[in-house]
Amino acid sequence: MFQAQFVVEQDENGIFAGEGFDALMVLSPSLDAVSLDEVRLLAGHAASIDKRVGKTTTLLLAPGLAGGRLIYAPIGSSYGDYDDVRSVTQAARSAIAMARDAGATRPLLAVFGRDDKVEAMLAAALGCGQELWTSLEAREQGAAPCSIETIGLYGADESLATLASALETGRNLARDLCGTEPERMSAPAFADYCVKAFAGTDIHTRVIEGRDELERDYPLLSAVGRASFAVGRHQPRVVKLEYVGEGEVERTFLFAGKGVVYDTGGADLKIGGAMAGMSRDKGGAAAVAGLMKTLSLLKPKGIRVIAELGLVRNSIGSEAFVTDEIIPSHAGVRVRIGNTDAEGRLVLADILSHLRQKALGAVNPEIFSVATLTGHVVRAYGGYPAAVANSVAHSGGVAGQIAMLGDNIGEPFEVSRLRREDFDKIKDVSGASDILSSNNAPSSVTARGHQFPAAFLIRASGLEAHGLGSDKPLPYVHLDIAGSATEGDPVYGKPTASPLAVMCHYLTR
Repeated sequence: MFQAQFVVEQDENGIFAGEGFDALMVLSPSLDAVSLDEVRLLAGHAASIDKRVGKTTTLLLAPGLAGGRLIYAPIGSSYGDYDDVRSVTQAARSAIAMARDAGATRPLLAVFGRDDKVEAMLAAALGCGQELWTSLEAREQGAAPCSIETIGLYGADESLATLASALETGRNLARDLCGTEPERMSAPAFADYCVKAFAGTDIHTRVIEGRDELERDYPLLSAVGRASFAVGRHQPRVVKLEYVGEGEVERTFLFAGKGVVYDTGGADLKIGGAMAGMSRDKGGAAAVAGLMKTLSLLKPKGIRVIAELGLVRNSIGSEAFVTDEIIPSHAGVRVRIGNTDAEGRLVLADILSHLRQKALGAVNPEIFSVATLTGHVVRAYGGYPAAVANSVAHSGGVAGQIAMLGDNIGEPFEVSRLRREDFDKIKDVSGASDILSSNNAPSSVTARGHQFPAAFLIRASGLEAHGLGSDKPLPYVHLDIAGSATEGDPVYGKPTASPLAVMCHYLTR
């Protein structure tokens, strides 16, 4: 796995042999856009005898250039006005894979022909990191280490290299946490991995593991994990993380991360092969942990960031919670369980209630939940995550700001609007409870299946009392990343660490 070491090369010296780099990776929409004469002439000559050059990623023998290797990766533009910076990311991934396979250890990355030079270089750098990550299991079993030690960024400044390194370090942590199988990354193991990752950093870490404390303070989360308490290695955990930057705190951000380390569906068991890949249901908690790691490296001033990660296995067994139970949330809201496979919102509701209490005394607070929550968001938006804002965040345009930043750096969001009908869906017609957790059908076939869970979270956590007309309005945005947490194969695809990069930009803008 690439250890996220990016360095700066400001001038043309680095493109030549003997200057410390052993491959030159050039990304550009056309050869004409390349401002380096040596590269343009060499690639142009190669294109005259090989029509693939300029159309697909190619490795050219380049005496005199870094390592004698020139890798030219065209930046595709087949989408016209609808293209975005992800075309740069794709070109970078193709180039770094070729550099790795060719045996390079210190390639130099150069991007040409883009007006968004800074964003394009960052997208390219992060694309390289995504391509080079290998699973924790493979690394622990002695897989050959990644040959790439350092990636140079041609024409970039130190701040960009620092940002790219910090983001990629956090993303590596998030990928490890999300992508590792359910025994190696059980709830206790996930918590331990976090403790080690934050040792010696500015992140204050606390792990809650006692059953009495969990059942008292996180009753819905504990119900989800009720059948797991009997197995020591499967018992729930809550990981609390906090970062306080130097100087006067001007803004406070609070994050709830869903960390269902394995989701069987509980008593409403997933069948027909639908359980495969459910060790990835911890992608929200993983991304939040990775974000905190990035902050510990960047050390932004003037902000306070509080995170709680709810780690639980939705086990089955004689102690499993069941549909129709009525369980009070931490906020005192009586919740009737509509389906035990809608467990993630139960985990988040208790955590959000704790964060709500902390937000009441905080400076300019904003609350977020991050979760691989619904199949509906995948049905609605494919691989894009959704941002669903409460009334306060909607009036402040928070979701729109996140979407704009995501477009700029290649981690795009779709914005979903919360409607009054979403609150109708959580009414308990029996009158025996305050709200219903879910309907009893898959979210993917339920109208507004990724929007109405946000209504549940607002009510179950007590955030309903902090709307626009309250004495203490609290902006809250739910981020459903079920479609973006992994890439390619929806079951075993590589974790992406979404939405770590865009949220880092939002916090430090």
